[in-house]
Amino acid sequence: MTAMTHPVLKHPIEGAPDGRSAIAYFGMGCFWGAERLFWQTPGVWTTSVGYMGGNTESPTYDEVCSGRTGHAEVVRVVYEPDKVGYNQLLKVFWENHDPTQGMRQGNDIGTQYRSVIYTTTSEQQEAAETSKTAFEPVVRGAGFGPITTNILPAGAYWLAEDYHQQYLHHNPNGYCNHGPNGLSCPVGIARQDELPAQQGIRRPSGS
Repeated sequence: MTAMTHPVLKHPIEGAPDGRSAIAYFGMGCFWGAERLFWQTPGVWTTSVGYMGGNTESPTYDEVCSGRTGHAEVVRVVYEPDKVGYNQLLKVFWENHDPTQGMRQGNDIGTQYRSVIYTTTSEQQEAAETSKTAFEPVVRGAGFGPITTNILPAGAYWLAEDYHQQYLHHNPNGYCNHGPNGLSCPVGIARQDELPAQQGIRRPSGS
């Protein structure tokens, strides 16, 4: 049975504050490190990790890792829009993984590690697509290929097993391949021609 309370944020991991919250989903490789990035973001109310985008119901981790179900590892982010905007969450997403690797992050290879954004409103869909368009020339300018991130309306979300939830809180020295990639996504901050010169993406290391 999944623990009901987030050990860091002290809110139910499957809950949301009535009338003042929104939900976003992000897949950026192994969900352990990705979840920590979002629970550390001010204005985020709770987080959990799970599976989305596949073709079976209630998948297990082993089934997802087989590649046969088509699911991605994702973070469910419940946030308060009056405290943190969706564009700020997009910046966390774009700037902390390599969105050009297709079905992998570093040495983590498989469909579950693909870069993906699942949107819950038309406004999120538009904002995510706009951010991708804005980030593309930054990535290309750093010498990398096209962004492979998929942006799709959210479907069913299947909560992952207990031991995956807030994994890096319970295992502070556990595996994590997320962190700044050296690029700045120009979402809501400046025009592309106003940004400083960028450095190359830091490729995530494998386990």
